[in-house]
Amino acid sequence: MGQPIWDGIVMSTAYVLISCRLGKEEEIIDELKNILCVKEIHGTFVAYDIVAKVVSDSADVLRETITWQIRKLPDIISTITVMGIKGQEFKRD
Repeated sequence: MGQPIWDGIVMSTAYVLISCRLGKEEEIIDELKNILCVKEIHGTFVAYDIVAKVVSDSADVLRETITWQIRKLPDIISTITVMGIKGQEFKRD
């Protein structure tokens, strides 16, 4: 049947935009800190309350972290995952 789309693109970074119940932002941020693949967390003032940067060398680990650890946290209403494509990034220090 062919390779899954996750395997066809070398992905190492995802940004998860999280919408949560009012007043639960700090609790969710504290929970996200305990997930090893979560490398950065930022509270925001847009339609989504939190942005989490998730990094892994394995697409499977990335997918499982987002699906089974982040999206299952209590008080999360919805998420959108924006995938990064390895080789198409730039970082300025």
